Amino acid sequence: MCRLNPKVDFAFKKLFGSEENKEILISFINSIISEENQIKSLELKNPYNISNYRKGKMTILDIKAVDEKGNWYDIEMQIAEQGFYDKRALYYWSKVYSDQIESGDNFEILRKTIGINILDFNYLKEEDFHNVYKIYNEKTKEDFSDLFEMHFIELNKFKKDYKDVKTALDKWVSFLNRAYEIDKDKIPKELETDENIKKAIEKLDIMYLDKEEREIYENDLKALRIHHAEIKTAEEKGIQKGIQKGIQEGEKNKASEIAKNLLDVLDNETIAVKTGLTIEEIQKLR
Repeated sequence: MCRLNPKVDFAFKKLFGSEENKEILISFINSIISEENQIKSLELKNPYNISNYRKGKMTILDIKAVDEKGNWYDIEMQIAEQGFYDKRALYYWSKVYSDQIESGDNFEILRKTIGINILDFNYLKEEDFHNVYKIYNEKTKEDFSDLFEMHFIELNKFKKDYKDVKTALDKWVSFLNRAYEIDKDKIPKELETDENIKKAIEKLDIMYLDKEEREIYENDLKALRIHHAEIKTAEEKGIQKGIQKGIQEGEKNKASEIAKNLLDVLDNETIAVKTGLTIEEIQKLR
């Protein structure tokens, strides 16, 4: 199995955001964007560099890149659930878009900017794990501009087994979700057909972290585990609360049935004592 979890944003940044792994990033992006917009090359604008992390320049571990057509990409892996993530996503998209020009520059140099948000939690109301947002006219449905494009990939909504994997994005999400169980010498045949995913598995398996990087990774991994434990606890509490509510409702329904059978032979006060219902509840039954 892979030694590192690619969902941990530090490992994700080192795997997909390093100069030597650009082919992996290109393959990943191409699995997300449309067929007519497939890319051939990329220039990383903030390649992974541990020294930048030390200087505080990598507190947000997103990946910024420009393709051969001049289109910009901002890619972020987010493992911890956040409220108002839509505002965060729009803010970082707008930063990448607006930072393309200096004050006084011509607006015509602004190029298409694509935000790719990979979330390890459910945020959108849509059931599909991959959703794309653009700008269009509400009445005519015509695109206003192709400069804005934002993708959300919610990993927890992806429920396919390997046998159901079909698209390139299916394969990449399967890798992100299940890297912990993949052996580089026994890669599932459904993933093995993609050379870049094979390369990603091999890179992740042998990826070296020095002492400082290991500490950062372990802290991020700890935060991920705590987050998942909190979710599990909340779910268990919710289930227990639901069971208790069901029991209480069942008991009340049973008491109501008994009360109905006693309405013709006993007064309200006596029925209340025998069933536990209130006088008002019994009166409604009459």
